[in-house]
Amino acid sequence: MIAKNTIRRLQRGFSLITAIFLLVVLSALGTMMLTFFTAQQQSSALDIMGTRAYQAARAGIDWGAFQVLQSGVGCVPSSNVTLGGTLTSFNVVVTCSTNSYTEGGSPVTVYSITSTATYGGGAGQADYVERVIDATIAR
Repeated sequence: MIAKNTIRRLQRGFSLITAIFLLVVLSALGTMMLTFFTAQQQSSALDIMGTRAYQAARAGIDWGAFQVLQSGVGCVPSSNVTLGGTLTSFNVVVTCSTNSYTEGGSPVTVYSITSTATYGGGAGQADYVERVIDATIAR
């Protein structure tokens, strides 16, 4: 039979090993949670910027349609559009091309408008966002 003192001596370091193991596991879990939180925040920020890029491209389409339909300028081949508010940081390029047809004896001009809104350091960068919208107007 083993004496009580001998059993206590054999078990003396067990709680220290358990405490170290728990500290390592908890710090690993904390690091993983911080990594997931950071990735989620970056994803959310890019989602917002993507929505703004869509709105900037949409504003470019509206600008191009106004040029064709209202201002009398007609189709501007390529133009940079400056936006205000939260969209000032976006680069918006609007391109336009025309094709003329005869339909039922009447001349019809078809305008193809493309608006490209970009934000960030360029393709492949972590903060880069781009949206392209096409519209066709027949007159």
